[in-house]
Formats: sequence, structure tokens, C-alpha cells
Amino acid sequence: MNKYLVAAAAGILGGAVLSTQVAAPLLAQEQDADQSVYEQLDLFGDVFERIRAQYVNEVDTSQLVEAAINGMLNSLDPHSSYLAPDDYEDMRVQTRGSFGGLGIEITQQDGYVRVITPMDDTPAAQAGVEPGDLLTHVDGTSLLGLTLAEAVDLMRGPVGSEIVVTVLREGVAEPFDISIIRDTIRMQAVRSRVEGNIIVLRVSTFNEQTYDNLESELQDGIAEMGGIDQLQGVVLDLRNNPGGLLMQAIRVSDAFLDAGEIVSTRGREEAEGDRYNATEGDLISGLPMVVLINGGSASASEIVAGALQDHHRAVVVGERSFGKGSVQSLIPLRGDGAMRLTTALYYTPSGRSIQALGVAPDIVVHEPAHPDDMAAAPEEAGTTRPQRSESSLRGALRNQTITDDERRQMEDEERAAEELAQLRNEDYQLAYALDILRGLSVMNGQ
Repeated sequence: MNKYLVAAAAGILGGAVLSTQVAAPLLAQEQDADQSVYEQLDLFGDVFERIRAQYVNEVDTSQLVEAAINGMLNSLDPHSSYLAPDDYEDMRVQTRGSFGGLGIEITQQDGYVRVITPMDDTPAAQAGVEPGDLLTHVDGTSLLGLTLAEAVDLMRGPVGSEIVVTVLREGVAEPFDISIIRDTIRMQAVRSRVEGNIIVLRVSTFNEQTYDNLESELQDGIAEMGGIDQLQGVVLDLRNNPGGLLMQAIRVSDAFLDAGEIVSTRGREEAEGDRYNATEGDLISGLPMVVLINGGSASASEIVAGALQDHHRAVVVGERSFGKGSVQSLIPLRGDGAMRLTTALYYTPSGRSIQALGVAPDIVVHEPAHPDDMAAAPEEAGTTRPQRSESSLRGALRNQTITDDERRQMEDEERAAEELAQLRNEDYQLAYALDILRGLSVMNGQ
């Protein structure tokens, strides 16, 4: 009996020694990491004090701290940033659908400001600003090296005043100026028109009004044609829609789905994720749908396109979307400012991550070349401009969720769709017939 007790004691002691041997290095590594962080913070404090005491001009310490915070956030990815109190208030006003400005959704690329898309019926759109344009100067002042917030400050001004932006556009040899008159931007999130027995719903943004606008416009269109029995289907136009509020994207998707997942978000920790499901009720009772997307369709618009595509509820037509599949949390900070921090990624119902990949259309249809671009570069007429996307932004998060085999399959499918798009130049009627068959196949889930 004693020898069993001794053996057991030895086993317990051996286990304790082993636990200590494993835990000790881990604890030491954690302590070293903490020590390194404290040393870096000491270094930051030292640099800050030296600038404040020795820089050639007296500095505003609050601006210095804000710049340091913004630099830290900007180093993470293109969508994380610090919002000063005025910027934070502007953002909250914009989501309500009325604000002063030019009417462009922008991001940063290679030190310049890049236009994701101009908003419908705004000064920027009316002046000729296009998705993918790089803005190099504002009223002659270079934007190179400025933060996005500093560039936005240069673009601000009283309603009715003029601003001249210098644009670098793919396919145009030289930069050129565009004059824009600032105005109050009143966003009508959804506009509609009736084409025969089909309703076209143009959704330009996802703000607090989007779902209500969509439902109202849809019902007006149905009433105009004499009831839902006369309706053949709906086109949901999400081209150049830069996104907006997640919950509005979910409600718009839910408007045409009876059940199933719409979108999920996943953060660093598995427990941080959320899933959003459709509720019963389809506003058009399962009638056919087409969703239009292009390279200016980003974020919330990609959620809608991805959800309707994965549920075989709609045929997605156009060009690959922008690929902004990251979730930014708006975190209020002391001093009335806020931090916009990337905290998760979006996933479509089939488990696809949108990030840096976008949504690939079921049927590829390219926009024809703009007449001004053809005049400026006639030798390039008929060619397609390289598409700017999330993956082309400096510091963009890479998509690490797909395997090499899945990526190859995706590329093969896209190549086949591109070949069909090219066929339109040779035999448009045959290509049209093939498009119909492809659309029917998608709707049937094949």
C-alpha cells in the first residue's frame, strides 16, 4: 500500500514539476512582451517631450497627440482612423441622410485621396467625378502625404462656394481640373422607375432611410402597374453604392428573403461573432430578381448582393464589387472624438469572406467606355480599364479564408464568365441566349 502511495505522490510531484517547467517560459515571455510595450511607450513619451521642447516652432500638443493616434490607427488598415469631434459629428449627420459637402465617398491610396464613388445627384457626380479617380490637389494644394481627415478638411467650405480638384484618371494621360460647387447633400437613398412590368430600384446608399424608402418606392411602383399580379420582377441597382449602415443592408436583404442567414461577422475571438437571419415575408413573393453591381459597390451593398446570390434569390450582373468586407466599430472617446476600428470581417451565407475579393457577378457585363475617355485616348477605345478595388489599397487586410483550390475554382468561374462577356462582341444574340440560360441556372441553384 505504501509503495502505491509513494508512486502516486511521485506522479503528482512529477506533474507539478512539468507544469512549472511549461508555465515558467510562457510567463517569462509574457513579462518580456509587457516590458517591451512599456519601453516603447517610454520611447513615445521621450519623443513627444523632445518635440514639445525643441521643435523649431511651438506646437499644439493636442494636435500632436491626435496626429499620433491617427497615425497608429492608419497603420493598421485603410479604414481604421481617429475622428476628431467635428468629424465624428459629421459622420453621425451623414447617416441621417442630409449634410453639406461634395457628395463623394473616398478612401486613401498611395498618399492620395481615391474616390470609391460619387453619390447620385450630388455636386461631385454632376461635375463628372468618377469611381476610381485619384484626387491629387484641392485648390492647388497637394494632398500627397496628408491624412484622410486633413484632406477632408481642405474640401470643406460654405455651401455655394467653389472648389477645384485635380484628378488623375486611368486612361487619361494628364491630370485635369474639375470645378465643383459645394451644396447641401440631401440623400434620397432609393429611387425607382417602372420599365414595362419590371420595377428598377436604384439604391445609392445605406443610411437610416434606406429600407423605408425602398419599401415605399416598391409599393408605389406596384400600384402604378395595377397590382403585384402585373409585376414580372425587380432589378436592384447597387452600382456605385459605397455602403453604409449594416442593419439597413440586413433589412434590405430580408425584404426579399423568407428564411436563412443573411450575413455573419467574425472578430479575433470566435465568441465575438454575430449572425443575422432573415424573417418570413418577401415583398415581391418570390418573383425573379436581378442585382446590378460594379467596382464601386462596396461594404453594405456587397452584403446584400452576396446574400441574395448565395440564396439563389437573384442573378447578380455586372462587374466584381469593390471587396470591402471589414467591419468598423465606432468607439466614442473622451473629448467627444471617436475611434473607427476594424474589429471583424463580413461573411456571406455560404461562408465566403468578401474582404479583398468582393462579390463576383453570375453574368459579367462591363460598362462601355466613357465618350470623354475614348476621345482622350482613342487607341484604348474598346478596352476595359483596370478595376480599382480594396485589394489595391495600401495596407488592406488580405483574405486568408480561402484555400488555393477554392481560389483556382473562383478564377476558373470568373474566366468562363469573362469569355461569355467577350462573346457579346462577336455574336450578341448567342451571348444573350447563354446569359438567359446562366441566369435560369443560378435561380434554380445549379
